Amino acid sequence: MGEDIPSYEVAVIGGGPAGQMAAMYSTRLGHKTALLDRGGGRAAMMQEVHNMIGIREETSGNELLATGKDQLQEYGCDIQRDMINSCHSVEDEQIRLCGNSGDYDAEYVVLATGFNDVRPDPPLPRTGRGLHYCLHCDAHMFVDQSVYVMGSGESAAHVALILLNFTDDVDLLTRGADPEWSDETDEQLSNHPIELVHEEVTGVQNGEDGWLKALEFEDGTVREYKGGFAMYGAEYNNGLARELGCEINDDGTVAVDDHGQTSVDNIYAVGDVTPGHNQVPIAYGDGAKAGISIHFELRDFPRDPDKVDEAGPVRCEEVPGIPDELLEQAVDFHTYD
Repeated sequence: MGEDIPSYEVAVIGGGPAGQMAAMYSTRLGHKTALLDRGGGRAAMMQEVHNMIGIREETSGNELLATGKDQLQEYGCDIQRDMINSCHSVEDEQIRLCGNSGDYDAEYVVLATGFNDVRPDPPLPRTGRGLHYCLHCDAHMFVDQSVYVMGSGESAAHVALILLNFTDDVDLLTRGADPEWSDETDEQLSNHPIELVHEEVTGVQNGEDGWLKALEFEDGTVREYKGGFAMYGAEYNNGLARELGCEINDDGTVAVDDHGQTSVDNIYAVGDVTPGHNQVPIAYGDGAKAGISIHFELRDFPRDPDKVDEAGPVRCEEVPGIPDELLEQAVDFHTYD
Protein backbone atom coordinates (compact mmCIF):
# COMPACT_ATOMS: atom_id res chain seq x y z
CA MET A 1 0.00 0.00 0.00
CA GLY A 2 1.25 3.44 -0.84
CA GLU A 3 1.83 5.75 2.10
CA ASP A 4 -0.30 8.48 0.56
CA ILE A 5 -3.32 6.24 0.01
CA PRO A 6 -5.86 6.52 2.84
CA SER A 7 -6.82 3.19 4.36
CA TYR A 8 -10.15 2.28 5.92
CA GLU A 9 -11.74 -0.71 7.55
CA VAL A 10 -14.89 -0.10 5.50
CA ALA A 11 -15.41 1.80 2.25
CA VAL A 12 -18.94 2.35 1.00
CA ILE A 13 -19.30 3.19 -2.69
CA GLY A 14 -22.48 5.12 -3.31
CA GLY A 15 -24.12 7.87 -1.27
CA GLY A 16 -27.78 6.95 -1.63
CA PRO A 17 -29.97 5.73 1.25
CA ALA A 18 -28.51 2.20 1.32
CA GLY A 19 -24.91 3.41 1.22
CA GLN A 20 -25.48 6.09 3.83
CA MET A 21 -27.10 3.65 6.23
CA ALA A 22 -24.32 1.10 5.80
CA ALA A 23 -21.79 3.85 6.52
CA MET A 24 -23.82 5.03 9.51
CA TYR A 25 -23.82 1.63 11.18
CA SER A 26 -20.19 0.95 10.34
CA THR A 27 -19.09 4.31 11.74
CA ARG A 28 -21.23 4.24 14.89
CA LEU A 29 -20.11 0.69 15.62
CA GLY A 30 -16.54 1.89 15.77
CA HIS A 31 -14.97 1.23 12.38
CA LYS A 32 -12.99 3.68 10.31
CA THR A 33 -15.31 4.24 7.38
CA ALA A 34 -15.33 6.19 4.13
CA LEU A 35 -18.36 7.05 2.03
CA LEU A 36 -17.29 7.50 -1.59
CA ASP A 37 -20.07 9.32 -3.39
CA ARG A 38 -20.13 10.48 -6.99
CA GLY A 39 -23.34 12.48 -6.40
CA GLY A 40 -26.67 12.20 -8.14
CA GLY A 41 -28.58 8.94 -8.17
CA ARG A 42 -32.25 8.02 -8.12
CA ALA A 43 -32.88 9.24 -4.57
CA ALA A 44 -31.43 12.66 -5.38
CA MET A 45 -34.01 13.07 -8.15
CA MET A 46 -36.99 12.64 -5.83
CA GLN A 47 -38.90 15.88 -5.58
CA GLU A 48 -40.83 14.49 -2.61
CA VAL A 49 -40.04 11.61 -0.27
CA HIS A 50 -42.93 9.16 0.20
CA ASN A 51 -43.57 6.15 2.46
CA MET A 52 -41.09 7.27 5.11
CA ILE A 53 -42.50 7.44 8.63
CA GLY A 54 -41.14 10.57 10.33
CA ILE A 55 -40.21 12.23 7.04
CA ARG A 56 -42.73 14.68 5.62
CA GLU A 57 -43.60 14.53 1.92
CA GLU A 58 -42.34 18.05 1.33
CA THR A 59 -38.80 16.76 1.99
CA SER A 60 -36.90 16.30 -1.27
CA GLY A 61 -34.46 13.54 -2.01
CA ASN A 62 -31.57 16.00 -2.01
CA GLU A 63 -32.59 17.30 1.42
CA LEU A 64 -32.82 13.76 2.78
CA LEU A 65 -29.36 12.86 1.50
CA ALA A 66 -27.79 16.13 2.66
CA THR A 67 -29.09 15.54 6.18
CA GLY A 68 -27.68 12.03 6.10
CA LYS A 69 -24.24 13.26 5.10
CA ASP A 70 -24.26 15.83 7.89
CA GLN A 71 -25.07 13.09 10.38
CA LEU A 72 -22.34 10.83 9.04
CA GLN A 73 -19.74 13.57 9.37
CA GLU A 74 -20.84 14.26 12.94
CA TYR A 75 -20.18 10.62 13.78
CA GLY A 76 -16.76 10.66 12.12
CA CYS A 77 -17.34 9.10 8.71
CA ASP A 78 -14.95 10.36 6.02
CA ILE A 79 -17.03 11.53 3.06
CA GLN A 80 -15.29 11.85 -0.29
CA ARG A 81 -16.92 13.18 -3.46
CA ASP A 82 -15.44 10.86 -6.05
CA MET A 83 -16.31 8.51 -8.87
CA ILE A 84 -14.78 5.06 -8.36
CA ASN A 85 -13.84 3.66 -11.76
CA SER A 86 -12.01 0.45 -10.92
CA CYS A 87 -10.97 -1.77 -8.04
CA HIS A 88 -8.67 -4.70 -7.33
CA SER A 89 -7.06 -6.61 -4.49
CA VAL A 90 -3.68 -5.49 -3.14
CA GLU A 91 -1.37 -6.66 -0.36
CA ASP A 92 -2.47 -7.25 3.24
CA GLU A 93 -5.92 -8.40 2.06
CA GLN A 94 -6.87 -4.84 1.17
CA ILE A 95 -9.01 -3.74 -1.76
CA ARG A 96 -7.75 -0.79 -3.81
CA LEU A 97 -10.47 1.55 -5.05
CA CYS A 98 -9.37 3.87 -7.84
CA GLY A 99 -11.32 7.09 -8.33
CA ASN A 100 -11.11 10.26 -10.38
CA SER A 101 -9.75 12.21 -7.40
CA GLY A 102 -7.63 9.57 -5.72
CA ASP A 103 -7.23 6.00 -4.56
CA TYR A 104 -8.47 4.37 -1.37
CA ASP A 105 -7.75 1.09 0.41
CA ALA A 106 -10.27 -0.83 2.47
CA GLU A 107 -10.61 -4.15 4.21
CA TYR A 108 -14.34 -4.35 3.50
CA VAL A 109 -16.24 -2.78 0.59
CA VAL A 110 -19.96 -2.09 0.37
CA LEU A 111 -21.28 -1.58 -3.15
CA ALA A 112 -24.30 0.75 -3.11
CA THR A 113 -24.06 1.70 -6.77
CA GLY A 114 -27.76 1.42 -7.65
CA PHE A 115 -29.20 1.42 -11.14
CA ASN A 116 -30.42 3.84 -13.78
CA ASP A 117 -33.97 3.77 -15.06
CA VAL A 118 -34.12 3.41 -18.82
CA ARG A 119 -35.83 6.60 -19.87
CA PRO A 120 -38.27 6.92 -22.74
CA ASP A 121 -37.32 9.00 -25.72
CA PRO A 122 -38.85 12.52 -25.96
CA PRO A 123 -41.36 14.05 -26.19
CA LEU A 124 -41.98 13.97 -22.45
CA PRO A 125 -42.35 16.67 -19.78
CA ARG A 126 -38.93 18.31 -19.85
CA THR A 127 -39.26 19.13 -16.16
CA GLY A 128 -39.85 15.48 -15.32
CA ARG A 129 -43.04 16.54 -13.55
CA GLY A 130 -45.52 13.89 -14.53
CA LEU A 131 -42.97 11.15 -15.27
CA HIS A 132 -42.61 8.50 -12.56
CA TYR A 133 -40.76 5.22 -12.17
CA CYS A 134 -41.74 3.79 -8.78
CA LEU A 135 -45.26 2.40 -8.52
CA HIS A 136 -45.14 1.71 -4.78
CA CYS A 137 -43.83 5.19 -4.07
CA ASP A 138 -46.21 7.16 -6.23
CA ALA A 139 -49.40 5.17 -6.88
CA HIS A 140 -51.07 6.99 -3.99
CA MET A 141 -50.72 10.23 -5.97
CA PHE A 142 -53.04 8.89 -8.67
CA VAL A 143 -56.05 7.85 -6.61
CA ASP A 144 -59.08 8.72 -8.76
CA GLN A 145 -56.85 10.43 -11.36
CA SER A 146 -56.09 9.77 -15.02
CA VAL A 147 -52.75 7.98 -15.42
CA TYR A 148 -50.65 6.49 -18.23
CA VAL A 149 -48.13 3.68 -18.34
CA MET A 150 -45.51 3.73 -21.12
CA GLY A 151 -43.96 0.53 -22.38
CA SER A 152 -44.63 -2.61 -24.36
CA GLY A 153 -43.30 -5.34 -22.08
CA GLU A 154 -44.62 -7.46 -19.22
CA SER A 155 -43.70 -4.90 -16.58
CA ALA A 156 -45.66 -2.13 -18.29
CA ALA A 157 -48.74 -4.33 -18.60
CA HIS A 158 -48.61 -5.44 -14.98
CA VAL A 159 -48.11 -1.91 -13.66
CA ALA A 160 -51.15 -0.79 -15.66
CA LEU A 161 -53.18 -3.62 -14.14
CA ILE A 162 -52.02 -2.82 -10.61
CA LEU A 163 -52.95 0.84 -11.03
CA LEU A 164 -56.60 -0.21 -11.27
CA ASN A 165 -56.42 -0.58 -7.49
CA PHE A 166 -56.12 3.21 -7.33
CA THR A 167 -58.03 4.63 -10.29
CA ASP A 168 -60.46 3.62 -13.03
CA ASP A 169 -58.72 5.74 -15.70
CA VAL A 170 -55.60 3.89 -16.89
CA ASP A 171 -54.09 4.04 -20.39
CA LEU A 172 -51.27 1.76 -21.57
CA LEU A 173 -49.15 3.57 -24.18
CA THR A 174 -47.05 1.32 -26.43
CA ARG A 175 -45.91 4.31 -28.55
CA GLY A 176 -45.96 2.33 -31.78
CA ALA A 177 -43.96 -0.63 -30.46
CA ASP A 178 -45.24 -4.17 -30.82
CA PRO A 179 -46.44 -5.58 -27.48
CA GLU A 180 -43.98 -8.05 -25.97
CA TRP A 181 -46.15 -9.34 -23.15
CA SER A 182 -47.34 -12.93 -23.04
CA ASP A 183 -50.65 -14.28 -24.33
CA GLU A 184 -51.74 -14.78 -20.72
CA THR A 185 -51.02 -11.14 -19.92
CA ASP A 186 -52.80 -10.06 -23.09
CA GLU A 187 -55.88 -11.95 -21.92
CA GLN A 188 -55.63 -10.25 -18.54
CA LEU A 189 -55.54 -6.85 -20.20
CA SER A 190 -58.57 -7.66 -22.31
CA ASN A 191 -60.51 -8.52 -19.17
CA HIS A 192 -59.70 -5.29 -17.33
CA PRO A 193 -60.78 -1.71 -18.12
CA ILE A 194 -57.45 -0.54 -19.50
CA GLU A 195 -57.29 1.36 -22.79
CA LEU A 196 -54.42 0.38 -25.08
CA VAL A 197 -53.08 3.36 -27.05
CA HIS A 198 -50.66 2.33 -29.79
CA GLU A 199 -50.12 5.73 -31.48
CA GLU A 200 -46.83 7.52 -30.87
CA VAL A 201 -46.72 10.55 -28.60
CA THR A 202 -46.10 13.69 -30.63
CA GLY A 203 -46.39 16.47 -28.07
CA VAL A 204 -46.72 17.42 -24.44
CA GLN A 205 -48.89 20.00 -22.76
CA ASN A 206 -47.71 21.26 -19.38
CA GLY A 207 -49.47 23.46 -16.91
CA GLU A 208 -48.08 26.79 -15.70
CA ASP A 209 -46.39 24.98 -12.81
CA GLY A 210 -44.51 22.71 -15.22
CA TRP A 211 -46.47 19.59 -14.34
CA LEU A 212 -47.89 17.41 -17.07
CA LYS A 213 -51.38 18.35 -18.26
CA ALA A 214 -51.86 16.25 -21.41
CA LEU A 215 -50.14 14.21 -24.12
CA GLU A 216 -50.71 14.65 -27.84
CA PHE A 217 -50.75 11.65 -30.19
CA GLU A 218 -50.03 11.18 -33.88
CA ASP A 219 -53.70 10.51 -34.68
CA GLY A 220 -54.52 14.02 -33.46
CA THR A 221 -56.02 13.04 -30.14
CA VAL A 222 -55.13 14.77 -26.89
CA ARG A 223 -55.39 12.83 -23.63
CA GLU A 224 -55.25 14.50 -20.24
CA TYR A 225 -53.19 12.85 -17.51
CA LYS A 226 -52.22 13.63 -13.96
CA GLY A 227 -48.99 11.76 -14.70
CA GLY A 228 -47.73 8.29 -15.40
CA PHE A 229 -45.04 5.65 -15.28
CA ALA A 230 -42.31 4.77 -17.76
CA MET A 231 -41.54 1.04 -17.75
CA TYR A 232 -38.53 0.41 -19.98
CA GLY A 233 -36.34 -1.51 -17.58
CA ALA A 234 -33.18 -0.72 -15.63
CA GLU A 235 -29.43 -0.60 -16.20
CA TYR A 236 -27.67 -1.90 -13.09
CA ASN A 237 -24.39 -0.29 -12.10
CA ASN A 238 -22.65 -3.61 -11.53
CA GLY A 239 -19.30 -2.89 -13.19
CA LEU A 240 -17.32 -2.79 -9.94
CA ALA A 241 -19.03 -5.97 -8.72
CA ARG A 242 -18.06 -7.74 -11.95
CA GLU A 243 -14.49 -6.49 -11.66
CA LEU A 244 -14.28 -7.92 -8.15
CA GLY A 245 -15.64 -11.27 -9.34
CA CYS A 246 -19.04 -11.10 -7.64
CA GLU A 247 -21.82 -13.33 -8.92
CA ILE A 248 -24.29 -11.41 -11.08
CA ASN A 249 -27.90 -12.53 -11.55
CA ASP A 250 -29.45 -12.88 -15.00
CA ASP A 251 -31.26 -9.54 -14.63
CA GLY A 252 -28.03 -7.68 -13.81
CA THR A 253 -28.48 -7.45 -10.05
CA VAL A 254 -25.66 -8.48 -7.73
CA ALA A 255 -26.34 -11.77 -5.93
CA VAL A 256 -26.28 -11.37 -2.13
CA ASP A 257 -27.32 -13.25 1.00
CA ASP A 258 -29.72 -11.94 3.64
CA HIS A 259 -27.04 -9.61 5.04
CA GLY A 260 -25.76 -8.22 1.74
CA GLN A 261 -22.69 -10.48 1.50
CA THR A 262 -21.78 -11.17 -2.12
CA SER A 263 -20.10 -14.31 -3.43
CA VAL A 264 -16.71 -12.68 -2.75
CA ASP A 265 -15.34 -12.43 0.79
CA ASN A 266 -15.41 -8.94 2.32
CA ILE A 267 -17.54 -7.52 -0.50
CA TYR A 268 -21.12 -6.52 0.26
CA ALA A 269 -23.82 -5.03 -1.95
CA VAL A 270 -26.92 -3.17 -0.81
CA GLY A 271 -29.86 -1.20 -2.18
CA ASP A 272 -31.05 -0.96 -5.76
CA VAL A 273 -28.11 -2.89 -7.25
CA THR A 274 -29.41 -6.02 -5.47
CA PRO A 275 -32.67 -7.97 -5.96
CA GLY A 276 -35.84 -6.79 -4.28
CA HIS A 277 -38.13 -3.78 -4.05
CA ASN A 278 -36.49 -0.48 -4.92
CA GLN A 279 -37.69 1.49 -1.91
CA VAL A 280 -35.90 3.94 0.38
CA PRO A 281 -37.02 2.17 3.59
CA ILE A 282 -35.83 -1.17 2.23
CA ALA A 283 -32.53 0.40 1.16
CA TYR A 284 -32.08 1.66 4.72
CA GLY A 285 -32.71 -1.84 6.02
CA ASP A 286 -30.22 -3.35 3.56
CA GLY A 287 -27.57 -0.87 4.63
CA ALA A 288 -28.18 -1.47 8.32
CA LYS A 289 -27.94 -5.26 7.98
CA ALA A 290 -24.71 -5.00 6.01
CA GLY A 291 -23.19 -2.61 8.53
CA ILE A 292 -24.04 -4.92 11.42
CA SER A 293 -22.74 -7.98 9.58
CA ILE A 294 -19.44 -6.26 8.85
CA HIS A 295 -19.19 -5.22 12.50
CA PHE A 296 -19.48 -8.87 13.54
CA GLU A 297 -16.50 -9.63 11.29
CA LEU A 298 -14.36 -6.66 12.35
CA ARG A 299 -15.01 -6.15 16.05
CA ASP A 300 -12.14 -6.94 18.39
CA PHE A 301 -14.13 -8.30 21.33
CA PRO A 302 -15.02 -10.80 22.51
CA ARG A 303 -11.66 -12.23 21.53
CA ASP A 304 -11.80 -15.74 20.09
CA PRO A 305 -10.54 -18.49 22.40
CA ASP A 306 -7.70 -19.45 20.04
CA LYS A 307 -6.46 -15.84 20.07
CA VAL A 308 -6.68 -15.74 23.85
CA ASP A 309 -4.57 -18.90 23.96
CA GLU A 310 -2.04 -17.19 21.67
CA ALA A 311 -1.97 -13.66 23.14
CA GLY A 312 -3.31 -14.20 26.65
CA PRO A 313 -6.25 -12.56 28.40
CA VAL A 314 -7.45 -9.16 27.21
CA ARG A 315 -5.69 -6.40 29.12
CA CYS A 316 -7.40 -3.26 30.38
CA GLU A 317 -5.24 -1.04 28.17
CA GLU A 318 -6.48 -2.89 25.07
CA VAL A 319 -10.08 -1.79 25.48
CA PRO A 320 -12.23 -0.16 24.22
CA GLY A 321 -11.73 -1.39 20.68
CA ILE A 322 -12.96 1.77 18.97
CA PRO A 323 -10.21 3.85 17.26
CA ASP A 324 -9.08 6.94 19.17
CA GLU A 325 -10.45 9.45 16.65
CA LEU A 326 -13.90 7.83 16.66
CA LEU A 327 -13.80 7.49 20.42
CA GLU A 328 -13.15 11.19 20.85
CA GLN A 329 -15.84 12.10 18.33
CA ALA A 330 -18.36 9.82 20.04
CA VAL A 331 -17.68 11.36 23.43
CA ASP A 332 -18.12 14.85 21.98
CA PHE A 333 -21.32 13.79 20.22
CA HIS A 334 -23.12 12.39 23.25
CA THR A 335 -26.47 14.13 23.58
CA TYR A 336 -27.57 12.60 26.87
CA ASP A 337 -24.99 14.37 29.08
